[in-house]
Amino acid sequence: MAMMRLDKFLGDMGIASRSELRQLIKSGRVRVDGLPVTAPDRRVDDEKSRVVLDGRELKYKKFRYYMMDKPPGVLSVTEDSRQKTVLDLLPEELRRMGLFPVGRLDKDTSGLLLLTNDGDLAHRVISPKSGIWKLYRAKVDGELGPEDVRAFEEGLTLGDGTKCLPAKLRLLPGGSCLVKVTEGKYHQVKRMLASRGAPVLELRRLAVGGLELDEKLGPGGLKELEKEELDRLFVQDALEI
Repeated sequence: MAMMRLDKFLGDMGIASRSELRQLIKSGRVRVDGLPVTAPDRRVDDEKSRVVLDGRELKYKKFRYYMMDKPPGVLSVTEDSRQKTVLDLLPEELRRMGLFPVGRLDKDTSGLLLLTNDGDLAHRVISPKSGIWKLYRAKVDGELGPEDVRAFEEGLTLGDGTKCLPAKLRLLPGGSCLVKVTEGKYHQVKRMLASRGAPVLELRRLAVGGLELDEKLGPGGLKELEKEELDRLFVQDALEI
């Protein structure tokens, strides 16, 4: 439970910009506990107060969590002056919530990307200390074999001396493979496969922890995650390969 200004309550919900919110409230479109309120600094309880805008009751959420099927060709950053970012794909209301991508997928990599305004959760997911597996499917230009599987399991050292934690590699027909890592070093999966003579042609992230990508979303598709879905993030090694 927390007391906050009405304009902050509405702002955190992504309803409008700060200046727009003041006008919205002053125009009498907001009711708190059944009574019209025109003062932006009116204090409300984020759990107990009943806040209604234009007849629609608003339920306050401090943190938001979304899954996106990131399409190739967009950056996993909050802003860029020259190129499109994943936040540019969001509706205006969500862009006002302070969301940011949890880690990064390369520009040409597609698949599961988490967006949130919860810094603590983002840190837990990204940190190698958490041991959370990230599962990728790669199409490669080259031949991989059992010796490459063993090399991944032992932990690769890349050409520039970068040491990678033990990872998992499963070979698939048609020049494809599955890769699981607990780290997120720069272009890591691509560099690991290239070091074994199999440059990546296409890369797609399928899961984080036990949370699998909803393939029904389609490129750029988005959905808000429920608590039970968030809990799957921290199911260790839930998806065997």
